[in-house]
Amino acid sequence: MASQQSSGSGSSSLCRGSYPQLYCFHNEVALLRVVRHVGPHQGKRFYGCSYWPDEIDDIREMQHLMFEKDVKFAELELHKSELEMNRKRLKDRKSKLDDQVAQLGIEERLELQCTRACRKLALAFVLSW
Repeated sequence: MASQQSSGSGSSSLCRGSYPQLYCFHNEVALLRVVRHVGPHQGKRFYGCSYWPDEIDDIREMQHLMFEKDVKFAELELHKSELEMNRKRLKDRKSKLDDQVAQLGIEERLELQCTRACRKLALAFVLSW
């Protein structure tokens, strides 16, 4: 990038500001730009060619956003797998508890039947005296 003074009168370029206009190698007015990509120069101003493609900064920004989304997606996938493991563990635990409840139900019925039989036997024993 070369800085050249305007080919017109020097006073016309000074009317717009205290600095002369800068021109690029294409002999076009250089535009004031700002560094957008992340780094030590982010936010600094510079004069760039009017043919400089703004898409480059947009591409960097999009690449950064894609990277952030990929990281977030990986984190969500990890969280999903943890939840699936917890779900499987809880399902197994529920199955074991259901089996224990079923066994307790059978044992309670057996205890009730035993209690009734014991009462009848005790009543028969008392009456037989």
